[in-house]
Amino acid sequence: MFPDAMNAIEIAAPGEADQLQMTRRPVPVPRHDEILIKVAYAGVNRPDVLQRQGLYAPPADASDLPGLEASGEIVGLGAGVTRWRKGQQVCALLPGGGYAEYVACHADHALRIPRGLSLREGACLPETAFTVWSNVVTRGGLQGGERFLVHGGTSGIGMMAIQVAKALGARVFATAGSDEKCAAITALGATAINYRAEDFVKRLAPEGGADLILDMVGGSYIPRNVRTLAPDGRLVMIAFLEGPKVELNFAQIMVKRLTVTGSTLRPQSDTAKAEIADEVRKKLWPLVSAGAVKVTIDSEFDLKDAAEAHRRMESSDHIGKIVLKLADD
Repeated sequence: MFPDAMNAIEIAAPGEADQLQMTRRPVPVPRHDEILIKVAYAGVNRPDVLQRQGLYAPPADASDLPGLEASGEIVGLGAGVTRWRKGQQVCALLPGGGYAEYVACHADHALRIPRGLSLREGACLPETAFTVWSNVVTRGGLQGGERFLVHGGTSGIGMMAIQVAKALGARVFATAGSDEKCAAITALGATAINYRAEDFVKRLAPEGGADLILDMVGGSYIPRNVRTLAPDGRLVMIAFLEGPKVELNFAQIMVKRLTVTGSTLRPQSDTAKAEIADEVRKKLWPLVSAGAVKVTIDSEFDLKDAAEAHRRMESSDHIGKIVLKLADD
């Protein structure tokens, strides 16, 4: 059995990292089609920071606690759940609530941890895997032999995108802002572009441009992305660190027959997320189990130090994923 109350990190008020405070909350009760997970590790993601700042509200029926991915052991089953049993170890995509000792989530949004990976590594996968697969492969339509550019190449999303694209046979380029980060990109088999020293538009021009760009920067990058794309190229937006509003010459989009699209994961329906989970399980998990796609962990913090984890995220010095530890692996 599990207790009635649990430790969790709540957002006391929108603001800086010190607004993340330890609290006691009731242990969630799994609803129909939900499972209850005793959390071992929780991934820290940029949307968590945005939520803490008051810029990214959780869905109406989701927990107000931050945390979009976690790993651990199933300890409870809601009505209608037949595919899981208690005691199984899983990682899961969450609508919120990951910064806690227990979290409930839709049964179809949980996945067995890929063979050979730990719970610590498993907690780093769902948010990045779902995001990358749905945007690079499904929405972006990346094919072998194409030229793929990802911005923020040493973020969790960036490192996952590089490896997935390489596994699919694409030529991969990635931007980063330091020699250390560029070295990490090169180690993954991609061509690194230090945006502080080199213009990615000029770097891709001799290559014929990029067929697909995955961008989480936005702002000034948007018109530059359009200039970088090859004819019939695709731009997929997943975040706007520099903001979403820019002046853009749409004539370039028409002349080059470009596709500009994007998505956010959290607001999508349970059915849509379940479909992504099924794709990830069938097509991406084998690449992870085979070692073609690996998890890079930048740093680990105890749950009580969640504010420090957010400061690390906001520094943009990290290379790979940041995790919170709640229990032993």
